[in-house]
Amino acid sequence: MTGFPPPADQRATLANWRTPPFNRWAFHHVSELVPSAFVRGAASATPWQLEPRDLDGFRLEHRGRHFDFRGWLDQTFTDSFVVLRDGKLAFETYAGGQDAATPHIWMSVSKSVLGLVAGIAVGRGQLDVDARLETIVPELEGSAFAGATVRDALDMRVGIHFDEDYHARSGPIIEYRKAHLWDPLPVGEQPSDLRSFLCTLKERDGEHGGRFHYVSPNTDLLGWVLERATGTRYADLVSDTLWKPIGAERDAYITVDRFGAPRCAGGFCATPRDMARLGRLFVTGGRQGSEQVVPEAWIRDIVGFDGEQAWQAGDFFDLFSRAPMHYRSKWYVLHGPQPLVFGVGVFGQHLFIDPAADLVIAMCASQPLPLDESFVALTMAGVEQLRAIFQ
Repeated sequence: MTGFPPPADQRATLANWRTPPFNRWAFHHVSELVPSAFVRGAASATPWQLEPRDLDGFRLEHRGRHFDFRGWLDQTFTDSFVVLRDGKLAFETYAGGQDAATPHIWMSVSKSVLGLVAGIAVGRGQLDVDARLETIVPELEGSAFAGATVRDALDMRVGIHFDEDYHARSGPIIEYRKAHLWDPLPVGEQPSDLRSFLCTLKERDGEHGGRFHYVSPNTDLLGWVLERATGTRYADLVSDTLWKPIGAERDAYITVDRFGAPRCAGGFCATPRDMARLGRLFVTGGRQGSEQVVPEAWIRDIVGFDGEQAWQAGDFFDLFSRAPMHYRSKWYVLHGPQPLVFGVGVFGQHLFIDPAADLVIAMCASQPLPLDESFVALTMAGVEQLRAIFQ
């Protein structure tokens, strides 16, 4: 994307923006490709205190290969990397045209944002997690979502038939992308929209409240639920209840469809510094300074929930090497003496929090594949090495 204009074969477009090499530029210029709504940050954010750490001692042996720190970042196609230790900025680095002031797409770490906003709404008495979805959004009557609760959708335990195949060339996932304006509409085809698309999903493939079943439309639907329950547009809700209260230093934005419906499942774009700021809520019990932003009980429930049985029966058990884990309110938790809480997005977006160590790691990337076990394993191995370094 250099030149005025760039040569035709080098331009990032709506048709190629998630494929390499175009994604390296597109992932921090999403608002130039997809309609977006601002999520306003704090009027005056408190700057981070600096306590730099040297990571030159990082050494990783993984599946017969050896990596130093820079090699690990390069191999994971990392665009930006931020570490907070004890609430201080310990390390940051940028590549591929990304910088500290530019929002990068978070992909499915966007879901984790919604999980915290939902907790805030519950704490304010605006949302009941035991309510059936169609009682809040009556348009869902007769859909596959009918009978599922808000909690089922938060925990990805809705018994809906939907194949989250990122390499599919046809089927519901393609219609889904067109509905939320992430793919171009073929000539002559009538436009859809996200809310209408959600109501077309009629087929069930199991009981609600059963196994972990990863379906991104669940989270977009929860955006609709939150808007109905609170009477507030989702972008404004995130701004007022979460983004401003945590002291976000930059505005974020979220992609929207032609009627303004938010892509809560993957369209949130913000700086890695503010990603790290968000993650530290798990260290502070949901507090930012003297303000309780997210209810402490909601944070404790995410970390301490007993959901390993649903996880073992679910979609990602093998992807994460059959590790003891659970998924709660749009967050993953790796079990152990010091649980690791994290959000994951395709193409290498990650937010890791070790609450006991007061360690937060924010990574944004432009990997060539949306979801690949080798990238997941390499990322997790590197994070474990960093946890050891920062102990």
